[in-house]
Amino acid sequence: MKFEETALPGLLMITPKIFSDSRGYFLEGYNERLMGAAGIPTTWVQDNFSFSKKNVLRGIHYQVTQPQGKLVRVTQGAVLDVAVDLRRSSPGFGKHVAVELSAENGRMLWIPAGFGHAFLVLSEVAGFAYKVTEYYSRAGERTIVWNDPDLAIPWPVSPEAAVVSEKDAAGARFKDAEVFA
Repeated sequence: MKFEETALPGLLMITPKIFSDSRGYFLEGYNERLMGAAGIPTTWVQDNFSFSKKNVLRGIHYQVTQPQGKLVRVTQGAVLDVAVDLRRSSPGFGKHVAVELSAENGRMLWIPAGFGHAFLVLSEVAGFAYKVTEYYSRAGERTIVWNDPDLAIPWPVSPEAAVVSEKDAAGARFKDAEVFA
């Protein structure tokens, strides 16, 4: 596995080695020893999976109580995955990293607690799997609206074509959002 720092402190891109032949491919999706050495937690409380159609945009989600670290990957299709630094004390506060994750490239993103997370489905369908370090907290859940002008995330979809839940469409503006110290 290759671990690369991104432009935001603590946010890591993970690229596994993919072994391909005429039958298909194999990759190691998790290795406790290697990930622990890279500073990624090795204790997970939940594995989650979502299946979405093209142009579905989920997020920007985070929890202010029981903040979650997430190890995210795509098992089918492709997404544009976005992490937003919501740690006021961070030099990356209010900035984002956007990367394509796909079943084909096998890449994963480690998103530490203190980040907001969103993704847009680029393929016809996408399977999205992620491990979390804390349980879901409905009371602590927060959402920032996906197309907030202050964040200026360059989503490759028009607002009319984006398929967004009512909750996500009603998210807070970044300037008004509850963030981390």
